[in-house]
Amino acid sequence: MMSVKRTLMWVALILMAVVGIIVVTTSWYTVDESEQAVVITFGQADETIQDSGLHFKLPWPIQSVEILSKETYSLQFGYKQNPDGTVEAFDKETKMITGDENIVLTDLVVQWRIVEPKKYLFSSQEPRAILHNATSSAIRSIIGSSTIDEALTDGKADIEAETRELLVSLIEKYDIGIGVLGVKLQDVEVPNAEVRAAFTDVTDARETKNTKINEAEKYENQRVSEAVGEAAAILSKAEGEKASRIEQATGEVALFNQLYDEYRLNKDITRERLVLETLEAVLPNAQIYIMNDDGSGTMKYLPIQPMQTTPPSTEEKKEGSKSE
Repeated sequence: MMSVKRTLMWVALILMAVVGIIVVTTSWYTVDESEQAVVITFGQADETIQDSGLHFKLPWPIQSVEILSKETYSLQFGYKQNPDGTVEAFDKETKMITGDENIVLTDLVVQWRIVEPKKYLFSSQEPRAILHNATSSAIRSIIGSSTIDEALTDGKADIEAETRELLVSLIEKYDIGIGVLGVKLQDVEVPNAEVRAAFTDVTDARETKNTKINEAEKYENQRVSEAVGEAAAILSKAEGEKASRIEQATGEVALFNQLYDEYRLNKDITRERLVLETLEAVLPNAQIYIMNDDGSGTMKYLPIQPMQTTPPSTEEKKEGSKSE
């Protein structure tokens, strides 16, 4: 009897120790900065999403924890990039028909993340598969309403935007806790190599056309700027000449008014002075004499010429002495 009791006691101690270890090891959990956690109580997820840090919960099997990443995931549609860097294409998945009944191969990348962890865990069994199927539906719908020319050349940006908009609306309807951040087309091409080369030439020609247009617009803007600058310089010069001519005319008017005032006060003297000044201006090297007959039979004259300010030279003195 004693041995049985001792055995039972040891079994009980061992069970208690195991339970204690389970309680200790399953009552605490850590959430990293890039993670978010959902606590599940008897299979029912709590509404509160646990952020980073050390947290306490009831031991298993009462409560359990699902830790999900906050990172941005990439869904590769139509191809798979292996860890060694090689790319595996799935032509069957990427083959689509355009609106003008041509076949193109389209692959893309969808950027997404988990925005509602509870719905991501419990609203569907395979949320990633649903996202993949929704991506296929969205891109096929947009490609099916586009022409092959748009899909291969300058319509890619519009196809990306329309695909993202349609995919977001589909994911919101499915309500699986996923948020679509962006859609990026990787390659859109035709299966036939000759047709693909032809569309490549078309794309190159359009790029060359756009380059030439940009260069022409740049040259036009440059010439317009130069013309505007030259016009501004001409206008500025004209304004300067205008102001100069106005100032000159104003000065001449003031001088004329001054002469006219003097003429009114002394008409004879002013008249004679004007005549002399005019003669000096017209005949600058002529010797001018003023002659006056006072009635006595003697002619008086006055030479009008600059007075000699420099002393006569030696030769002039000699000539003067000889004349004497």
